[in-house]
Amino acid sequence: MNPVSVALLALLAGVVVGVGGTTVLFTAARVAQRAEERAAAVVPQGVLQVLDAMEGAASVLDASLTVVAASPAAPGFGLSAGEVVGVEDLRTLVRAVRASGEPKSTRFRMRRPSSAASTLPSEGRLVSARAAPLGESHILVVVDDVTEQERLEQMRHDFVANTSHELKTPVGAVSLLAEAIDSAADDPEQVRAFAVRIQAEAQRLTRLTDRIMGLSRLQSAEQLAQARAVSVDEVVVASVEAHAVQATSGGVTLVRGGERGAYVMGDPTMLVEAVGNLIANAIAYSPRGGRVGVGVRIEDGAVEIAVTDQGIGIAESDQERIFERFYRADAARSRRTGGTGLGLAIVKHAVQRHGGEVRVWSRLSRGSTFTIRLPRCEPEDDDPPKARRKRSDGKPRARRDRSAGSTPRQEERRP
Repeated sequence: MNPVSVALLALLAGVVVGVGGTTVLFTAARVAQRAEERAAAVVPQGVLQVLDAMEGAASVLDASLTVVAASPAAPGFGLSAGEVVGVEDLRTLVRAVRASGEPKSTRFRMRRPSSAASTLPSEGRLVSARAAPLGESHILVVVDDVTEQERLEQMRHDFVANTSHELKTPVGAVSLLAEAIDSAADDPEQVRAFAVRIQAEAQRLTRLTDRIMGLSRLQSAEQLAQARAVSVDEVVVASVEAHAVQATSGGVTLVRGGERGAYVMGDPTMLVEAVGNLIANAIAYSPRGGRVGVGVRIEDGAVEIAVTDQGIGIAESDQERIFERFYRADAARSRRTGGTGLGLAIVKHAVQRHGGEVRVWSRLSRGSTFTIRLPRCEPEDDDPPKARRKRSDGKPRARRDRSAGSTPRQEERRP
């Protein structure tokens, strides 16, 4: 066969393939168009326009439980046009509506259907479904994912219950100690001892209310009120110095290391509190003679502040819940050290307000590392700390770190 014949055959094959592909596409378009026309013919006027405008999942079913029209979000719940409803709970709901002729609602866990368009996770979601008659032979079904609503409601319930419990403990203690003072009015030593305990309970109550109010402010604020370029060095130094006394009394050494000169956009007071909470936790759960390291790393346009301890560690089953309000992995130890169970929740919300995230790595008996990751920014031109750190020759001036009441050597490694 000569080259001309081969070229002609190849051209002919290409034409055949092109015509075949065009025919397939045309046929598919015609099938879809006919399905829409059939739906328009059987569905009451205006319903299709309403379904197209809906953000939620809604569909119209015929007598055979086949979806004849659906909103754009409906396929994510297994309600695709032209398909028979496969979710048994929905089938039961539709049959009940058809039998009674009245609207009905139900809630159930819907697992992810086999449809590739599904947006449901494999473990299932809590959904609220409502069905109502539409005309003489059709049923309108509306499905809402209420998993997040359920979670928020549970969090609200837990918050109220936990707050009541936590407030009741110190208030009850103060009441009992006041009665004890009244009974021991003739014993000055006993009165002084009870007074000291009352003062401790009052301080605990003050810390708890302050943290509840602070957490409420974080959760209600839509944006940072005083955002500016903040020196991470200043945040770390302030956080370390604020907990030097706690470290000294606990026999724990604070060590600072890592990179310098990083800036993030945010509220310095909020950032100092967040890092300080991590340091306070690390000290509280570290043995005497242990070390707590605070390190900074700059990577890919972000700044990471890591707080590492050599303490008791956190069980893997607890790591997903430690950022919840009032949750304590070791409740007995937390109460002995005066913990409120709100410190890590405050850290989480403060970091989220700054557009960052907080992660945890931990192993039992080996310690934990909490890492705050924040977007990096450039320092402001008139930033006073930056100007103070410049020497006359324009080079950075070395800073002295103070921790645990002394000046430890600088460790430039990441803890």
